[in-house]
Amino acid sequence: MQLFSPYALLALAPSAQPGQQAPPAWVNMVPLALLVAVFYFALIRPQQKKAKEHAALLKAVRAGDKIVTASGIVAVVVTVKEKTLNIRSADAKLEITKSAIAEITERSGEPSES
Repeated sequence: MQLFSPYALLALAPSAQPGQQAPPAWVNMVPLALLVAVFYFALIRPQQKKAKEHAALLKAVRAGDKIVTASGIVAVVVTVKEKTLNIRSADAKLEITKSAIAEITERSGEPSES
């Protein structure tokens, strides 16, 4: 018999003694509910917050901003399109997607054109 088979785990569960009532069914759901709550507050909620901050960063990018891409390229934004950016890094001009921006290191003084 395998150690972690479902039948072995069920056999380890405490059974009600003669003369005792079995605990209500909701008592068995409390640990599961606590586990779901911990996963929500430890993993899901911070990820959602980070995604909202990144979306706001992408909306705020404008020509003249100095950015760092997810791949580590440091560049200056030349033009902003709906889904892409034209950037200049040293002597190279590149077109990247907006989602590739990791952070904006320096803002330009120009107002947004959109």
